[in-house]
Amino acid sequence: MATDSAMFASSRRRQSPSLEAFLSPVNLSDVPLLQTLSSTSSEILSCFSDVCFSFQRRNTRSLIRKVQVFAVLLQHLAPESSLDPTAVLCFKELYLLLHHSKFLLRYCAHSSKLWLLLQSPSLSSFFHDLSKDYSTLLDVFLPVDSLRLNDDVREQVQLLHMHHYVDDNNDETLRNRLYSFLDEFENGSVPNSEELSFFFFEKLGIKDPTSYREEIEFLEEQIKSHGCDLDPTRSVINGFIDITRYVMFLLFKIEDGNEIKKQRKRFISEEIENTFTTTLPKDFICSISLNLMNDPVIISTGQTYDRSSIARWIHQEGRSTCPKTGQKLVDLSFVPNLALRHLTTLWCQVTGLSHDSPKESLPKVFQTRASTEANKATLSILVQNLAHGSELAAGEIRVLTRTVTETRTLIVEAGAIPYLLRLLKSENATAQENAVASIFNLSIDEANRSLIMKEHDCLEPIMSVLVSGLTMRAKEIAAATLYTLSSVHDYKKAIANADGCIEALALVLRNGTVRGKKDAVYALHSLWLHPDNCSLMVKRGGVSALVGALGEEAVAEKVAWVLGVMATESLGAESIGREETVVTGLMELMRCGRPRGKEKAIATLLQLCTAGGAVVTEKVVKTPALAVLTRKLLLTGTDRAKRKAVSLSKVCKGCDQKTQR
Repeated sequence: MATDSAMFASSRRRQSPSLEAFLSPVNLSDVPLLQTLSSTSSEILSCFSDVCFSFQRRNTRSLIRKVQVFAVLLQHLAPESSLDPTAVLCFKELYLLLHHSKFLLRYCAHSSKLWLLLQSPSLSSFFHDLSKDYSTLLDVFLPVDSLRLNDDVREQVQLLHMHHYVDDNNDETLRNRLYSFLDEFENGSVPNSEELSFFFFEKLGIKDPTSYREEIEFLEEQIKSHGCDLDPTRSVINGFIDITRYVMFLLFKIEDGNEIKKQRKRFISEEIENTFTTTLPKDFICSISLNLMNDPVIISTGQTYDRSSIARWIHQEGRSTCPKTGQKLVDLSFVPNLALRHLTTLWCQVTGLSHDSPKESLPKVFQTRASTEANKATLSILVQNLAHGSELAAGEIRVLTRTVTETRTLIVEAGAIPYLLRLLKSENATAQENAVASIFNLSIDEANRSLIMKEHDCLEPIMSVLVSGLTMRAKEIAAATLYTLSSVHDYKKAIANADGCIEALALVLRNGTVRGKKDAVYALHSLWLHPDNCSLMVKRGGVSALVGALGEEAVAEKVAWVLGVMATESLGAESIGREETVVTGLMELMRCGRPRGKEKAIATLLQLCTAGGAVVTEKVVKTPALAVLTRKLLLTGTDRAKRKAVSLSKVCKGCDQKTQR
């Protein structure tokens, strides 16, 4: 369907359906050519003769009738007859027209009803053009005496030639009515519910929740696959998606149907995989906050950080070293990194992400008033169901929280958070997971974090899910939620001090899925960045858990980098150095990791030696095979790895000289 869908992008007047449609059988003639045409026409008739088309009914019937006549014509041609050059050219053109017909009929048979209705003018135009092409071909066919058609077949061809294209006014009437509902929402009023329901249920024939979900998914897929080709109609299509969702909840009770069950696995993979931790280019991320840099600045060591993060690091937390390298800052001034800021701005424009809200993981869609009003009406129904204890409504809220910022704002304004909090302690595993996922999605928007932490006091119930959630997935989503909330510096201390927080994150890091482990790593790193949390991280097992995760291939690189950041502080370097497996873990990454992983491993070892004191340095230097791996990196490592290898070699040499004395 992807190829077929490309035919009817709304901004295109006419586009060929597929390269295949132009692969005329140039090497075929006479009998093989006739057999190919007969097979193609038979395939079209067997696939579409009995299909009940929802829209373009006259046009599809007319097109199928044309194919039927040509199928009869092909059957009556003598198989052994020889075709003259003119007839061969006509039949090769027929080959192309049959393929155009097949794609067009398939498109009308398998597209959603709403999409066909929205594309009605373009579809009618394609049918009209195809009808003209057939008529032109018939003009050539009729005088070709070499075909030796019998009178009956010739009469059918002549009748077909007299048939003219007729537009289907009913489709246009329905299309106009659909747009009138959109206009009502756009003007700030909700259409009459009975008229709206009657139109979707009776006129469009969308009569069950599964069909409504399929309509919504199809329209969403068109937006995803066509991208900018749908501009400026993308917002209009989003409006129809929101209206369709509203009608679905208007007509049917919220139920845990098959579609919701099918979607659950997709939620798990998409919802977390598409978070901000995996979508941003690494060079655009501030290594202090792990956010997209809105105002990148260069410090005296040559490293780049977001201005607000490095300013807090230096001025509020009183540190005088580079967070990444651990070097002493000889100058506390900042130089704007204008080139990087320009690149991040361009990247945000291309991806549709908000530069002021870097964690937005979904494409930016400008909400029309119609979408806003339709979503308000939908949320009114859903929140009312939540208020009456409907656990299933949380699943629908979860779907909506994954969309654009404006929708999440509406969800908060509709009063959903208190009811979601109640479900965090539900004995229903699915309801609990949906509730915590909804709060996680809401926390992606910076404006909602204070509401979650202060106004609604969500920390304790989120912690209860992290510590004793009914499923590991719920615990992992709770960990991701704490990570987003801890991006606000003022909340880091409260989160770290919450009973069982660091221990529970450590358990997720040990026992969770790959995605869960990554979020636990980021959460622990974020909490460490508050100076008052460092000793807690050591006492409650956060550091031990991170060192243990060096053995996990999927997260080893991230862990090595985080340990390197933590080792810039003497407390971090000393506590990490005391862990029995840290050096062997980093050495294994140097031996088997990717180039970037090797670079991070040797950088962390060097940082441990720099800030960890004599005991840690001796432990690193005396590790077997260190010299061999260091020399190997000097030859094959990245530029940064080579520089770190040189520095570490000097440390080893200095230790050897002290030992000899």
